[in-house]
Amino acid sequence: MATRLDRQSAFSGTKPVAAALVFDIARLDAYLKTAIDNYAGPLVVEQFKGGQSNPTYLLTASSGRYVLRRKPPGKLLPSAHAVDREYRVMAALGEAGFPVPRVRHLCADETVIGTMFYVMDFADGRVVWEPHCPGMDASERRAIYDAMNATIARLHTFDIAALGLEDYGKPTGYVGRQIDRWSKQYRASATEEIVEMERLMTFLPDHLPPDAGASVVHGDFRLDNIVLANDRSEIVAVLDWELATLGDPLGDFTYHLMQWVMPPSPDGSGVGSLVGHDLETLGIPTLHAYVAAYCARTGRSGVADLDYYLAYNFFRMAAIFQGIVGRVRDGTATNENAATLANQVRPMAETAWRYAERAGAVR
Repeated sequence: MATRLDRQSAFSGTKPVAAALVFDIARLDAYLKTAIDNYAGPLVVEQFKGGQSNPTYLLTASSGRYVLRRKPPGKLLPSAHAVDREYRVMAALGEAGFPVPRVRHLCADETVIGTMFYVMDFADGRVVWEPHCPGMDASERRAIYDAMNATIARLHTFDIAALGLEDYGKPTGYVGRQIDRWSKQYRASATEEIVEMERLMTFLPDHLPPDAGASVVHGDFRLDNIVLANDRSEIVAVLDWELATLGDPLGDFTYHLMQWVMPPSPDGSGVGSLVGHDLETLGIPTLHAYVAAYCARTGRSGVADLDYYLAYNFFRMAAIFQGIVGRVRDGTATNENAATLANQVRPMAETAWRYAERAGAVR
């Protein structure tokens, strides 16, 4: 029997930079001296273990610790890995007091390290890779989930114009555009035929729910994209804004709900799941209680079309995982565990189709 992956150990901390992602450290060091105020070398570079998309590095210099996010080298899917968009939304949200790392510099000059990149401050704290928060007591888990709920609700109630992000995306038609985008990305990276994906690509575009307003959407809001303070249940920073845009806040929020109903992966390599855990004993709210708290904070009476939104988000996750598998095929994958996600695409698609059937889909 295969050993189950310890997600906390496998994805926490740093490792030596993978051979395919090495760059000239001396050249970067020299560049940062001119680009970042008060920066001082020498520079040591390590790669973070976690993450599947944009390679992320810890930079340790005499002046402090920084984080570098770059586009991966090699052949990329259209519109993917837009680190300049990450930089822009984080800069705007940071100015508004939202918990994101302080961004320092965006470099579009590909001659420095081979691709576009940006540098931000290192956010010191804890990243928890399992949603049931092992090793904590019930009161701490309860506080963490309340903080997550408050944070995503706050994100969805920002005034877009006040942030200066009116042109960051189209405020209407978000879910439909996402379905179209991820259908194309899925087809571009497909390695096998999955009948549920074909059914979903037919059903979902023809049964779109009405727009539920417009907000900044994170696109990948979940516990392991959050840095918690080391000594309290406070969110220090929300990370990984690669998929951020303007759009339907309920499409974003219901993505965050997937952990309550996520199919557990037998080897632990997939996305963390609360399925099979005693939520009451753990101090974690039920899905419906969590939805109610979000609705109270955002002034909503409820989340209509929840089954459709879950079908859409599991479809989207299947397509994202397939894109990672495609990068394994093309030799541009960032994480050494990326290949294991091939086994997760079909379960995501099957789960998406089950929710689609609950939303009215027929075979």
